[in-house]
This record gives sequence, C-alpha cells and structure tokens, in this order.
Amino acid sequence: MSPAVYLSLLVLLSCQQRTSLGSLALRNQARWSGNTTLAMMSQSNEDKCDLVMNLNASERCAFVRNTSDCSMEDGFINYIKVAFCLLPANLTPLIITLCIVWLLFLFVILGLTASKFFCPNLSAICTSLHLTHNVAGVTFLALGNGAPDIFSAMAAFSNPHTAGLAVGALFGAGIFVTTVVAGSVALVKPFTVASRPFLRDVIFYMVAVFWTFLMLFRGTTTLTETLGYLGLYVVYVLTVIISAYIYNRQKNSTNSSDQNVARVAAEFHSSDSSDDDVPCILDGSIQHEYESEYRPLLPYTETTTQILLSTLNPVDSRKWRRKSWRWRALKVLKTPLEFLLLLCIPVVDPDKEDKNWRRPLNCFHLISSPLVCVLAFQSGIYGEYMIKGQFPIWLLTLLLGLFLSAIVFCTTTNDSPPKYHPLFALLGFVVSAVVISTAASEVVSLLHMLGVVLSLSNTVLGLTLLAWGNSIGDCFSDITIARQGYPRMAISACFGGIIFNMLFGVGLGCLTQIFKTQSFVQFEIEGLLTWILAGSLGLSLVLSFVIVPLCRFHLGRPYGIFLLVFYFIFLVIALLTEFGEIHI
Repeated sequence: MSPAVYLSLLVLLSCQQRTSLGSLALRNQARWSGNTTLAMMSQSNEDKCDLVMNLNASERCAFVRNTSDCSMEDGFINYIKVAFCLLPANLTPLIITLCIVWLLFLFVILGLTASKFFCPNLSAICTSLHLTHNVAGVTFLALGNGAPDIFSAMAAFSNPHTAGLAVGALFGAGIFVTTVVAGSVALVKPFTVASRPFLRDVIFYMVAVFWTFLMLFRGTTTLTETLGYLGLYVVYVLTVIISAYIYNRQKNSTNSSDQNVARVAAEFHSSDSSDDDVPCILDGSIQHEYESEYRPLLPYTETTTQILLSTLNPVDSRKWRRKSWRWRALKVLKTPLEFLLLLCIPVVDPDKEDKNWRRPLNCFHLISSPLVCVLAFQSGIYGEYMIKGQFPIWLLTLLLGLFLSAIVFCTTTNDSPPKYHPLFALLGFVVSAVVISTAASEVVSLLHMLGVVLSLSNTVLGLTLLAWGNSIGDCFSDITIARQGYPRMAISACFGGIIFNMLFGVGLGCLTQIFKTQSFVQFEIEGLLTWILAGSLGLSLVLSFVIVPLCRFHLGRPYGIFLLVFYFIFLVIALLTEFGEIHI
C-alpha cells in the first residue's frame, strides 16, 4: 500500500471523531426544532455537498439524494451515493478502503493505457508524418507521456467544485517531479546537466507558473487569456526547434571530414545534446535486436487462429523467465486488464517488419474500438442515444463495424499489412484517449468523494494522491534511465514534460469550460493552501535556476539531498495548513 493510503486512513479516524462531535451538536440543536431535517434539505438543494458530514449518520443518505450538488455528472458511478447510501454508516471505513483500492486500479488503467497503447500509436503517427525528433518530442510524445495528467486536469475543470483537484495535481506533480524525481536522478547518477536546455526549460516553466498564479489570484480567466496561455507552449516548441536547428548548423559548420570520428564522443557530451536524446529510438532498437535474436531460422507460417491467440496473450514467456517475482506478481494483476485493452485498442509498431499487423485482431478492432468510443465517451451519455427516438446509435456503430471488418478481412492477408494500416494507429490513438479520459473522470469523481468523506480539500487531495499517482511512473522510469547511463535524458524529461502538462492541462481545461458554459471560468480558491502550493513550486524553480549555474551545472548528491529535503518540508507545511495548524 502506498503512503497515501495510510495517510487517508489516519485522516479518516480523525474525521470520524470530528464528525461525532458535530453530530452531537446538531442533536442538541434539534431538541427545539423537532424532526425537520428532511424538510430543510428539500428547501436547500443548492447547498454544498461538503455539509453532509455535519449531519447525523442516519440523515446523510437522504441529504445526498436531495442535494443537487451531490449529483455528480461526470463518471459512471456516483461515489458519494455509494459512500453514504450503499452500506450502513458503521461500514464507512470499509467503503473507503475499497474505494482506495479501486483508485489504485484506476491509476493502473491510466498508466497501462498510456504506456502500452497511447504512446506507441503516437510514435507511429509521428513516423508516418515524418516528424523530426525535436518536434515529435515536444508535441506528440509529450502528449503521450502527460496524457493522464492532462485528462485528469480537464476532467477536474469540468466542475468548479473540483477545479482545486486540477490545481493541486498540476502544481503538486510539478513540485514532486522537480524535487523528488530530479533529486533521485542526481543521487543515483551525479552528472553535468545540459546548460542551455536546462535554463530554457526552467525559464519557460517559471513563466507558466507565474501566469497560472495570476489567473488564480484574479479568480477568473477569459478566452483571450486562455488562448495566449496555450500559445505560450507554441512559443516553447518554436524555441526548441530553432535552438536545435542553430545548434546542428553550428555543429556541422565546425566539424570537418577528417575529425568526425574524434568528435563523436565530444558531441554526445555537448551542452545541447539532450535536445537530440529520444528514448523511443533507443527502445525501438533494443526491441528490434531482441526480436531478431529469437527469430526462427526456418520460415514458419501461422494460421489465423494461431495469430489471434498469440496476439491476445499479454505474457511473453521468454521475458517471464528472466524477470523477478515482483514483476511477475504485478504482471498477473495487470494481465486481465491488458487482455481487455488488447481486444479494444489496435497498436501499430513502426519498428517491426510487419508493423504489428495482426489481421484477425485488427479486423475485430474495427468492431470493438468504435463501440468503446460510443459507450465510454463522456461517461457513456451517447450509449443510450436513439436516432429519431427509435434506432440506438450503438447498434448502428456495431453494424458499420461488422461491415468494415468483413471488407478488411476479405481483402487482406496475414503476411503483409495493407497500405492503409497507419490509419489503425489513428484509431488506436482515439480509443486510448477515450479510455484515458474516462478513467481520469472516474479518478476525479472518486477523489472528490474522498475529500467529502475525509473532510479534506480538493487541493490537498490533488497534490498528494492525484499527483503521486500520475507521477510515480515517471519517477521510476526516469531513475531507471539515469541508472542506465542517461541522466541528461532523465532530467530533460523532468522539466520538459511538466511544462506541457501545466499549459495544456490548465489551458484545455479552461477552454473546454468556456465553450461549455459560454462564460468566463471561475476558480474557487481553497484558502492558504493554494498559495503555499504555488509559492513552493515557484521557490523550487528559482532555487534551481540560481543554484545549478553556481554549481557549474553539475548535479551532485548534495543537490539531490537538498531537493528531497525541500519536498519533505513543503509536504509537512501543506498538511499542517490543511489541518488548521498553520493559518493566517
């Protein structure tokens, strides 16, 4: 269990004590007013759902059913009704425990869909469009790595009451990545950071944080400001492309033909070399060599049934034998989910000779993928839609999928992919985006329920559970990359990815809300904690901007320890503020 689970359970015990005291006070007040609670609830449907914890345990379910603020529009499950109406009040700790387990499972869905389906299809789209590594890295690949954070932020911004989750998650993830992840990389592999890319990323991130701080301080934002906010990332992308172009031009002009061999090692350690580091190319070459080693010597043709069965098996027997027992245990837990995702989402792999063309499964994807989009998009509101009130749209989607699947199956072979096979990458991209968006909506709804039950603000839930859940995968991957001898690549991923997440998470969330409500976006600031969060992130960036150049851009173990201590102090201050120990 993660530390967030134990923290939530401890907070639950304290909240139950406060709830019992509040319930006793309410009972004393009710002696002169009589049994009028339900009547008051029917007259105050616009009350905030957070007030439910001030009532007696027997009255909470009726309050939730009669309060409009408790009817959550996003998500398949109304977790607040589940918490207060499904089981008796004395079993609330059990419900909280099950919800936390379900939350961990949702994080697994987010991570697995992004890593196994969303990112590979984005890489295939970049290859089909012949994009350069720099453009692909700061656009499509950044979107793939930050998909859980962005979709979670967009889902949180859909409701003003949960906007604090997005602010807490984006700022909390920013502090976590720039301190814990970067500090861990410096501890594992001390190195000299690339100077100009590091300064560029820190400066752009500080501008993004300051701009977000201004919007939160004013409490509102307009369409023009939101478009300018998104335009800041366009400026960042252009800066990356232009700087890489200038660097490559200078490198080519200084290199002579008789010094090429001697300069290869020096170029790898140059100040701008991290701009050309692309993890997907490294992974692709390793995967290609791995498959070439186990390629059969004699030609062998599989039948359609064998292709289907082998493709739907998520477990590689060769890799299974080489991995540790922890990896095997986690794989067993993820295998059912991965099997379902394989049935619904196609994956195109440009590094393979056959581009991962699997004729029977890809034909089935033409049926399952559109159905998943219709049934899961915006929490399934289109699943019950009837065309002219008579014909369900899901049935029309099923019939069209069967028709296309039959055509593709009859006009293709098992051996070679068709010319339009790259379109399956686009289909896989859309379906995986819908799945990630749906899981993110469930995460936001579930965290909102935990905030109501545990009497915690959305901001503290965002900077802890949501930020940790979305960033823990990046933490382990960046540390692994550093241990393999690529610390520059890891530190570049730390700063480059969170710039994209903040600008697009806040920008697209606000833009969606503006078009949805046809008005300005209003931010509900949850007191001092929001300013502590924004100030801590800004302070960590300013300290990195000052300390790293003073250390001649060498990130050693003392700097890593300093970053970890900084995050620990920030977390303690944030929790003390949440529980009222620090206040103004």
